[in-house]
Amino acid sequence: MIPWLPAGGDFPPPEHALDEPNGLLAAGGDLTPDTLVRAYQLGIFPWYDASQPILWWSPNPRCVFRPGDFHISRRLRRHLRGTTLTFHGDRDFAAVLDHCAAPRGEDGGTWITAEMRAAYLRLHGLGYAHCLTVDEDGELAGGIYGVQLGGVFFGESMFSTRTDGSKSVLAMLWALAPRLGIQLLDAQVENPHLMRLGACLMPRADFQRELDRLIPDPSPRPWPKGPFRWRDDI
Repeated sequence: MIPWLPAGGDFPPPEHALDEPNGLLAAGGDLTPDTLVRAYQLGIFPWYDASQPILWWSPNPRCVFRPGDFHISRRLRRHLRGTTLTFHGDRDFAAVLDHCAAPRGEDGGTWITAEMRAAYLRLHGLGYAHCLTVDEDGELAGGIYGVQLGGVFFGESMFSTRTDGSKSVLAMLWALAPRLGIQLLDAQVENPHLMRLGACLMPRADFQRELDRLIPDPSPRPWPKGPFRWRDDI
């Protein structure tokens, strides 16, 4: 059994999350900017579909990237060196949300509901939520969006419309990490694709300690717009 949160209510401690399904912590609450910022600062994120109430999660272990972890294959490095790739920060955040919300898989569903879309658009307007995109031959090829608090980027979703679109965006995000002040990238839950790229699994308790260390101040941080091009020494 998980608790039901009133609007604006306090979250239970993340360690109270269920083991099965892994990380389910609470239901209810709201998606106001204040609630979302408090949730991310605690290592909690919303994930649900249109048939469910708002569900809050804190999985254990946590899938993360640390500086130097991201693996760039020779094939991807050749692709990144291509002169046709151009990256932009915070360009058309709404379009990135819509690409990420496009139905995937046989069920045709999406977890980015209209309510979630509106919530992250508000966070973007306040400077908490950001996106990075890549254009190939002048056309959108991939993107990622998420929330940055302090030195942590909480990745929410990414998409590709061309081969290696999302990989290219992740590689550039890590290349820009020192400029953006990012020291840890939260990928939430492991999958084979992320693990091949160099993600690692961090116990929840260690993840919580990293959040405490890296988020002394959750104030919004502006992102540079670009355009950026890949350089091996960026």
